[in-house]
Amino acid sequence: MNTLTQISPFTLLIIASLFTYLLTAIGAAVVFCFKSINQRALDIMLSTSAGVMVAASFWSLIIPATTLAEELWHNSWLFPSLGFLLGSSFIAISSLIIDNKLPKAINKKHIILITGVMPIHNIPEGLAVGVSFSALRMGINSCTLSSALMMALGIGIQNIPDGIAVSTPLYRNGMSKQKAFLIGQSSGIMEFLAAIIGYFIAITVRNTLPLLFAFAAGAMITVVISELIPDVNQENRTLGIFGFIIGFTIMMVLDLTITI
Repeated sequence: MNTLTQISPFTLLIIASLFTYLLTAIGAAVVFCFKSINQRALDIMLSTSAGVMVAASFWSLIIPATTLAEELWHNSWLFPSLGFLLGSSFIAISSLIIDNKLPKAINKKHIILITGVMPIHNIPEGLAVGVSFSALRMGINSCTLSSALMMALGIGIQNIPDGIAVSTPLYRNGMSKQKAFLIGQSSGIMEFLAAIIGYFIAITVRNTLPLLFAFAAGAMITVVISELIPDVNQENRTLGIFGFIIGFTIMMVLDLTITI
């Protein structure tokens, strides 16, 4: 771990972003092994990912946002609250616009997932990784290498079911395995680009960090509410609840116990 502290934050960002992309690709690659995935298994993965994302949003984004806002403006709630609302609104409005513009179809849900919601919610996820490492670069006391790495890990974990949720329905509906995989893994590219952009925005305008942290948190939690949790089938709700609790607990423990 001490070796990691000797690597520049930007290099670590590139590595972390490639890691999150790789896990998206791994999820999409499931299409080469199965035409479809057991719904119960997918529901458990989705709910666990939801717990991971909520925990990561709280411990690695919201808390640093309020702490940093207090340091910068002696106000711990106003700008983080504004950023959270903006992030939530961004996802909610974008999803609503996409949903209303697409024609009614049997596979409309999958079309939305691939063409709109997935790339949109990858933006704040990438942004979260980018601003985490930019805060490390600027030496913000409340932002550590551990929290940045845990953020990347949490997002990477939930990218696996993301990749599965895109590629397997495409293959099941007649697309070739190769094309379904390429489309599934491509959703991670937006995340990588957003991470780089978020890194440089935060470094250029340091005072935007609390707003960017909270924006990413609001967007990710809204994705959980609007996309991940509703995707869990009703008959698997109990498993979904336990999956969420387990995912949240694991991420919370990692954030609180690993210090670099």
